[in-house]
Amino acid sequence: YAHGGARLPRRRPGPPGRRAAVEAGGRRAATPAPQPGCDRAAMALRKGPLRSVQLATDSFQNQVDALLKEVKQPEKREKAYERCIQLKRSVDETLATLFKLKKTNELVLINNYDQRKRAEERRLTGMSELIGELARRLDKERTKEKMDDPDKTTQSQTNVVKQGKMGSVKDGDEEENEDDDEDEAEESDEQDNIQLFITISGFVAQEESDLAFKKGEVLRILNKRFDGWWLGENAHGKKGLVPKTYLQVHKQHSKGSIKVADVLKGEGGSVGGVGGVGGDDGDDGDEDDDSDEEDESDEDNEEVEDEPHSVKEVPEVRSEKSQLHRMAVKKIVSEISATEVLKTTGNIPEGFRASTLAQLLEDGNEFHMSSYLQPKLTQSKLFFQDLHWDKEHGGVRPRETHISLRFTLWSGRMIPLPGPAVHVLSRQIRFCLFDGERVLSNIHTIRATWQMKNPKTWNFSPRVTGILPSLLNADCFVRSKSQSSHIGILFELGVTYIRTSTGHQGELSCGWAFLKLFSATHDAISHRTYELVLNGGTPYEKGLEVDPMVSKRVTRFEQLLASRKQPKLLVKLKSPTGHMRNLLNLLPETLVGPICCIRLLTFYRQLLADALLKDRSNVQNADLISNPVLATFPELLEQTDILDALRSAWSEKEVTLSRSEKRDAAFLKNLFIQVYHDSAYPLLRSTTLPANRWADEDVEICRWKAIADFLQESRKTNGSLFSLLSPEHAYQVFDISEISYDFLGMNRNAVIVD
Repeated sequence: YAHGGARLPRRRPGPPGRRAAVEAGGRRAATPAPQPGCDRAAMALRKGPLRSVQLATDSFQNQVDALLKEVKQPEKREKAYERCIQLKRSVDETLATLFKLKKTNELVLINNYDQRKRAEERRLTGMSELIGELARRLDKERTKEKMDDPDKTTQSQTNVVKQGKMGSVKDGDEEENEDDDEDEAEESDEQDNIQLFITISGFVAQEESDLAFKKGEVLRILNKRFDGWWLGENAHGKKGLVPKTYLQVHKQHSKGSIKVADVLKGEGGSVGGVGGVGGDDGDDGDEDDDSDEEDESDEDNEEVEDEPHSVKEVPEVRSEKSQLHRMAVKKIVSEISATEVLKTTGNIPEGFRASTLAQLLEDGNEFHMSSYLQPKLTQSKLFFQDLHWDKEHGGVRPRETHISLRFTLWSGRMIPLPGPAVHVLSRQIRFCLFDGERVLSNIHTIRATWQMKNPKTWNFSPRVTGILPSLLNADCFVRSKSQSSHIGILFELGVTYIRTSTGHQGELSCGWAFLKLFSATHDAISHRTYELVLNGGTPYEKGLEVDPMVSKRVTRFEQLLASRKQPKLLVKLKSPTGHMRNLLNLLPETLVGPICCIRLLTFYRQLLADALLKDRSNVQNADLISNPVLATFPELLEQTDILDALRSAWSEKEVTLSRSEKRDAAFLKNLFIQVYHDSAYPLLRSTTLPANRWADEDVEICRWKAIADFLQESRKTNGSLFSLLSPEHAYQVFDISEISYDFLGMNRNAVIVD
């Protein structure tokens, strides 16, 4: 006994024949070479059945990746469809085998056996659904191509049915009689889960398989698919795919016997109690008779007959904001397939989703800062709602708001990373004002930095020489006039990625956090540092974790350690200084953005007031205004590197001013216009500057170098005139529209703040 009483293990003696050969001085027998059959699968069988299932799942994953590549080639889609059928059968067989595994079947002890088994079950289930969806779409394309040959089409459909039957028979032979009872119970449960849904908005079919509907219709959902497109049936018996985001659970749930026509032909012709939808009282008896006759025919023919229904529809007033919201949600639903592929293959945690705020930014100009900077018209369209002239001081009249705060992002900790099949191009945080249901302000983006030794920690506002780029500046302001007690700041952490196997590029949400600005007693929260725990899913999903594997521990000690590994975001809330508050009062009533750009934004608002309120002879005059700064400044806000060039040029000029010049508002405005013409305006019209592309490092470096060279040359020549006349620089052909400011057109594209 040694080492505290622990018994040291003794060396196990070798076989007698081998020991005798060594003692005799003979050469050891060479180890036999492994046979071809002794591969990873054989090793896995020696380790246990769960390990063999894991290796089979990895093999299926590689086959799915190869299959997705073949689908992009039209000439290989026929073979890809056959491979889909075969691969789905193999995946389903492996999944059935996994269900029968027990911990007692393992040869060695496996920690967290149930957790690993559930993880493999999720991978196989998601893979099976993905392959099934791919096979369905490929079969749809094959059907369209073979419409001219009906015999061939019928034969292909028959083969699909036969393959499905063979697979079901094969699975049935492997299962015991108890499984038949379970199947019947599952079928009855599926029938009980069929519900009636009412549409909250109209939908136009994009493909032949889609089902178009109008607002207020009642649909019967037959199959809830994993990709967000559910199989529905309307009152006329037509079936098709509908987006689940357009549906709301009807108050009358269908339990197998309730028909869609019964709901549509209820008392008074009302649809699920929707206000304004009804019929005449004199026709109630006829409608009831018709519904009774239709119920009898449905029981005989087991289908709903196509009969017109006299249902009045509520006229819907669709604003541009609601349309953009629906378009963004539609794109998010279409991106679910790509996200599900990554989630199924284990390359991203379960809480990752397609970025919600990124989709809103891509759909039009509504949630951009340039839209919120434009003055809003009143309901009469004769005056401006948030831009007024101050006769006493000769400028924009300051307007105080209910919320005027500033905050600083410190860091993000324990942020999970995607798998090796996903290459991260950029990490960023997008934030906006949010009340739990809708976005109330523009969306601003801050790029995060990280170190290779600690990739799960996101840092902000790094130290750089010169001015800090506005894209990296995490010191921001928040301004809003909303009186809602539910308002807060929504933070969405995201990554821009590219998938190495397919080259697909997109944006993922790594979690979100919500900082509510008011307590339950409607008091403002204190100004301090907050540690916000990130949630998984989208901001409209509650109770999801970013990575559920972290919190699922066995012992209490492991659970305590897991709480320290939860992803968190550190935010420090502050109160703006007196000078900063005065500048913020010159901005629109609802706006978020970086503090480093406040001075430039106030100059733009003052120039707007001069052009729209001071210099206009008639307030009803809607002619175009010739002003290059007003016309191009919204475009400047979309290119942050040129905006930083303007900031740099202005800071250099401001240092040379005297105190009296800094107090002269008119002098500062004219100087700002001169600096804008010498720095930002030529860069916006330069053809040698590469087009701005998000998360493209090569393009960003090339643009920064070209901008730095231009500023250095303008500094040496004391202006941009030399660069404009030099043959070494090329610019776009001049167009009068580029210096014309159309405030009515800008206002039509701007968002209406409630």
